[in-house]
Amino acid sequence: MLEESSTTMTRTESPMLASQGNGSTAANPYLNGVSSAANRIAGVPNPGSLADLWDDIVVCRLCPRLVEWRERTAREKRASFANWEYWGRPVPGFGDPQARILIVGLAPAAHGGNRTGRIFTGDRSGDFLFDVVHKCGLSNQATSVSADDGLELNDLYVAAVNRCCPPGNRPTPEERDNCLPYLAREIDLLDRLKVLVPLGSFAWDGALRAIALLGRSIPRPKPRFRHGGEARVGPYTLIGSFHPSQQNTFTGKLTPSMLEGVLRRAVELAG
Repeated sequence: MLEESSTTMTRTESPMLASQGNGSTAANPYLNGVSSAANRIAGVPNPGSLADLWDDIVVCRLCPRLVEWRERTAREKRASFANWEYWGRPVPGFGDPQARILIVGLAPAAHGGNRTGRIFTGDRSGDFLFDVVHKCGLSNQATSVSADDGLELNDLYVAAVNRCCPPGNRPTPEERDNCLPYLAREIDLLDRLKVLVPLGSFAWDGALRAIALLGRSIPRPKPRFRHGGEARVGPYTLIGSFHPSQQNTFTGKLTPSMLEGVLRRAVELAG
């Protein structure tokens, strides 16, 4: 069973599949006999526990286009990762179950999270993100390369709007909406949560929609995304950041100091 401690929850503390540094995989009894995610209902069902949520996420096949793409990518692989056994399934969030800060991304990268089984792990966006996360005292190390690399988050949980890698990094509105209950359940289960940091406009919109699923009123006019912009929604504060995509980081649209400023503000708001 997935361990939940007062400090952190990582994939390596559970029997979930853990990609090793050389691409090998451990046995995965955690998935044995798991119930189908087809019992999902409109809105947000009884959230259960974070372990229950992981169960539901990793077996989801609700979006045929995303299922086909994630599995084909896992079969065909990138040449540089030919020796890896790709995860090739939906990617749950991870981190400290007592977190007061939640970072929300767009979706796993095809050869990042879809390969390693952990969001923002094994890709350039994750390299950029976790270097800054570490500088802000929210992790025990500055790297995120595999699910068993020893990374532990402190007062931070990391998730995404969509749990499967989408072609061209562009989920459809229907695919977004199919995944939103998962994010809503994470928000609900993180009972000390105070601050959400959506990375990019897609994640900003998704975070607002997920909060609305929990019955919270969204301000009108709807808060618009901007880097460093803040919005109060129910008991939560959202603070936006540009996504750490290579397009943004290579062009200087997002610099380490810009992201650090947002995360330090999140720490301040979290109290």
